[in-house]
Amino acid sequence: MPDVIVRKTVIFTEEVRHEYGPPPEVPPLRGAILSVIENPFAGGYAEDIQPFMEDLKPLGVEMAERLAATLGGADAIEGYGKGAIVGEAGEVEHGALWHAPGGYAMREALGGARAIVPSTKKVGGQGARLDVPVTHREASYVRSHFDAIEVGLPDAPRAGEMVVVLVMTTGPRVHARAGGLAVSDIEGKDGLR
Repeated sequence: MPDVIVRKTVIFTEEVRHEYGPPPEVPPLRGAILSVIENPFAGGYAEDIQPFMEDLKPLGVEMAERLAATLGGADAIEGYGKGAIVGEAGEVEHGALWHAPGGYAMREALGGARAIVPSTKKVGGQGARLDVPVTHREASYVRSHFDAIEVGLPDAPRAGEMVVVLVMTTGPRVHARAGGLAVSDIEGKDGLR
Protein backbone atom coordinates (compact mmCIF):
# COMPACT_ATOMS: atom_id res chain seq x y z
CA MET A 1 0.00 0.00 0.00
CA PRO A 2 1.09 3.59 -0.48
CA ASP A 3 2.30 5.70 2.41
CA VAL A 4 -0.28 7.78 4.24
CA ILE A 5 0.15 11.30 2.92
CA VAL A 6 -1.07 13.97 5.34
CA ARG A 7 -1.79 17.44 3.96
CA LYS A 8 -2.54 18.99 7.34
CA THR A 9 -3.68 18.30 10.89
CA VAL A 10 -5.95 20.54 12.95
CA ILE A 11 -6.67 20.31 16.69
CA PHE A 12 -9.39 22.27 18.42
CA THR A 13 -10.68 22.40 21.97
CA GLU A 14 -13.71 23.81 23.74
CA GLU A 15 -14.05 24.65 27.43
CA VAL A 16 -17.72 24.46 28.40
CA ARG A 17 -18.53 26.91 31.22
CA HIS A 18 -22.31 26.44 31.35
CA GLU A 19 -25.53 26.14 29.37
CA TYR A 20 -27.87 28.40 31.37
CA GLY A 21 -27.16 26.53 34.61
CA PRO A 22 -24.48 27.14 37.22
CA PRO A 23 -20.84 26.96 36.13
CA PRO A 24 -19.22 23.64 37.11
CA GLU A 25 -16.24 23.61 39.46
CA VAL A 26 -14.11 22.23 36.64
CA PRO A 27 -15.39 23.04 33.14
CA PRO A 28 -15.34 19.97 30.90
CA LEU A 29 -13.17 20.08 27.81
CA ARG A 30 -14.14 18.76 24.40
CA GLY A 31 -11.63 18.37 21.61
CA ALA A 32 -11.07 17.02 18.13
CA ILE A 33 -8.12 16.27 15.93
CA LEU A 34 -8.59 16.12 12.18
CA SER A 35 -6.01 14.92 9.67
CA VAL A 36 -6.53 15.55 5.97
CA ILE A 37 -5.03 12.65 4.06
CA GLU A 38 -4.74 11.59 0.45
CA ASN A 39 -7.27 8.89 -0.48
CA PRO A 40 -5.29 6.27 -2.44
CA PHE A 41 -8.54 4.76 -3.77
CA ALA A 42 -10.11 7.97 -5.08
CA GLY A 43 -11.37 7.97 -8.64
CA GLY A 44 -11.97 4.26 -9.09
CA TYR A 45 -13.01 0.98 -7.54
CA ALA A 46 -10.53 -1.24 -5.71
CA GLU A 47 -11.65 -4.65 -4.48
CA ASP A 48 -9.01 -5.10 -1.76
CA ILE A 49 -8.78 -1.98 0.40
CA GLN A 50 -8.25 -3.55 3.84
CA PRO A 51 -4.42 -3.38 3.84
CA PHE A 52 -4.69 0.42 4.07
CA MET A 53 -6.06 0.01 7.61
CA GLU A 54 -2.63 -1.25 8.69
CA ASP A 55 -1.00 1.79 7.07
CA LEU A 56 -3.34 4.11 9.01
CA LYS A 57 -2.44 2.69 12.45
CA PRO A 58 0.61 4.91 13.14
CA LEU A 59 -1.41 8.00 12.21
CA GLY A 60 -4.20 6.89 14.56
CA VAL A 61 -1.79 6.47 17.47
CA GLU A 62 -0.13 9.83 16.81
CA MET A 63 -3.50 11.60 16.62
CA ALA A 64 -4.85 9.92 19.78
CA GLU A 65 -1.76 10.75 21.81
CA ARG A 66 -1.70 14.38 20.62
CA LEU A 67 -5.39 14.94 21.37
CA ALA A 68 -5.22 13.31 24.81
CA ALA A 69 -2.17 15.44 25.67
CA THR A 70 -3.96 18.59 24.51
CA LEU A 71 -6.89 17.82 26.85
CA GLY A 72 -4.75 17.15 29.93
CA GLY A 73 -3.45 13.62 29.44
CA ALA A 74 -4.90 10.14 29.08
CA ASP A 75 -6.19 10.01 32.68
CA ALA A 76 -8.33 13.11 32.08
CA ILE A 77 -10.24 11.60 29.15
CA GLU A 78 -13.72 10.22 29.85
CA GLY A 79 -15.42 10.17 26.44
CA TYR A 80 -14.43 9.44 22.85
CA GLY A 81 -15.53 8.94 19.26
CA LYS A 82 -14.24 8.84 15.70
CA GLY A 83 -15.32 9.66 12.17
CA ALA A 84 -14.31 10.30 8.58
CA ILE A 85 -15.36 12.53 5.72
CA VAL A 86 -14.46 11.10 2.31
CA GLY A 87 -13.98 13.46 -0.63
CA GLU A 88 -16.27 13.28 -3.64
CA ALA A 89 -14.00 11.01 -5.71
CA GLY A 90 -14.13 8.35 -2.99
CA GLU A 91 -16.76 6.14 -1.44
CA VAL A 92 -18.11 5.82 2.07
CA GLU A 93 -16.37 2.45 2.42
CA HIS A 94 -13.03 4.25 2.29
CA GLY A 95 -14.07 6.07 5.48
CA ALA A 96 -14.82 2.71 7.09
CA LEU A 97 -11.10 1.95 6.89
CA TRP A 98 -10.66 4.38 9.82
CA HIS A 99 -12.73 2.21 12.21
CA ALA A 100 -9.96 -0.06 13.47
CA PRO A 101 -6.95 2.32 13.27
CA GLY A 102 -8.84 5.18 14.93
CA GLY A 103 -10.63 3.11 17.56
CA TYR A 104 -7.78 0.89 18.66
CA ALA A 105 -5.40 3.85 18.69
CA MET A 106 -7.62 5.69 21.19
CA ARG A 107 -8.02 2.61 23.35
CA GLU A 108 -4.24 2.16 23.36
CA ALA A 109 -3.52 5.82 24.09
CA LEU A 110 -6.00 5.76 26.96
CA GLY A 111 -4.62 2.64 28.61
CA GLY A 112 -7.02 0.02 27.28
CA ALA A 113 -10.44 1.69 27.43
CA ARG A 114 -13.21 -0.93 27.20
CA ALA A 115 -16.18 0.66 25.44
CA ILE A 116 -16.68 0.50 21.72
CA VAL A 117 -15.61 3.73 20.05
CA PRO A 118 -18.70 5.16 18.33
CA SER A 119 -18.24 6.24 14.75
CA THR A 120 -19.75 7.96 11.76
CA LYS A 121 -18.67 8.59 8.19
CA LYS A 122 -19.91 10.15 4.99
CA VAL A 123 -18.92 11.39 1.56
CA GLY A 124 -18.82 15.18 1.25
CA GLY A 125 -17.15 18.11 -0.43
CA GLN A 126 -14.95 20.86 0.91
CA GLY A 127 -16.46 22.38 4.03
CA ALA A 128 -18.62 19.33 4.80
CA ARG A 129 -19.51 19.00 8.48
CA LEU A 130 -19.75 15.78 10.49
CA ASP A 131 -21.36 15.14 13.87
CA VAL A 132 -19.04 12.65 15.60
CA PRO A 133 -20.77 10.67 18.37
CA VAL A 134 -19.26 10.42 21.86
CA THR A 135 -19.71 7.81 24.58
CA HIS A 136 -17.95 7.06 27.86
CA ARG A 137 -14.62 5.28 27.35
CA GLU A 138 -15.33 2.47 29.83
CA ALA A 139 -19.08 1.87 29.51
CA SER A 140 -21.22 2.71 26.51
CA TYR A 141 -24.42 2.90 28.59
CA VAL A 142 -23.31 5.92 30.64
CA ARG A 143 -25.98 8.32 29.41
CA SER A 144 -24.35 11.48 30.81
CA HIS A 145 -21.58 11.10 28.23
CA PHE A 146 -23.80 10.60 25.15
CA ASP A 147 -22.83 13.57 23.02
CA ALA A 148 -21.57 14.63 19.61
CA ILE A 149 -18.88 17.01 18.44
CA GLU A 150 -19.35 18.75 15.11
CA VAL A 151 -16.23 18.97 12.96
CA GLY A 152 -15.25 20.17 9.52
CA LEU A 153 -12.68 22.22 7.65
CA PRO A 154 -13.38 24.90 5.04
CA ASP A 155 -10.82 23.51 2.55
CA ALA A 156 -11.27 19.78 3.04
CA PRO A 157 -11.81 17.17 1.92
CA ARG A 158 -10.79 17.83 -1.65
CA ALA A 159 -12.13 15.23 -4.10
CA GLY A 160 -9.14 12.90 -3.67
CA GLU A 161 -8.81 13.26 0.10
CA MET A 162 -10.28 12.01 3.36
CA VAL A 163 -10.56 13.79 6.69
CA VAL A 164 -10.03 11.32 9.53
CA VAL A 165 -11.22 12.46 12.95
CA LEU A 166 -10.83 11.56 16.62
CA VAL A 167 -12.78 13.32 19.39
CA MET A 168 -12.42 13.20 23.18
CA THR A 169 -14.04 14.79 26.22
CA THR A 170 -12.94 15.18 29.84
CA GLY A 171 -16.38 14.75 31.34
CA PRO A 172 -20.10 14.48 30.79
CA ARG A 173 -22.34 17.08 29.18
CA VAL A 174 -21.98 20.16 31.35
CA HIS A 175 -25.40 19.86 33.03
CA ALA A 176 -26.14 16.16 32.45
CA ARG A 177 -29.28 15.19 34.35
CA ALA A 178 -31.13 12.73 32.10
CA GLY A 179 -30.54 9.72 34.37
CA GLY A 180 -29.19 6.34 33.31
CA LEU A 181 -26.06 4.51 34.41
CA ALA A 182 -23.84 6.75 36.53
CA VAL A 183 -20.06 6.81 36.17
CA SER A 184 -19.81 5.70 39.80
CA ASP A 185 -21.84 2.56 38.96
CA ILE A 186 -19.68 1.31 36.08
CA GLU A 187 -18.84 -2.39 36.57
CA GLY A 188 -16.11 -2.41 33.90
CA LYS A 189 -16.75 -5.94 32.66
CA ASP A 190 -17.88 -5.68 29.07
CA GLY A 191 -17.60 -2.10 27.83
CA LEU A 192 -21.35 -1.62 28.16
CA ARG A 193 -22.00 -1.25 31.88
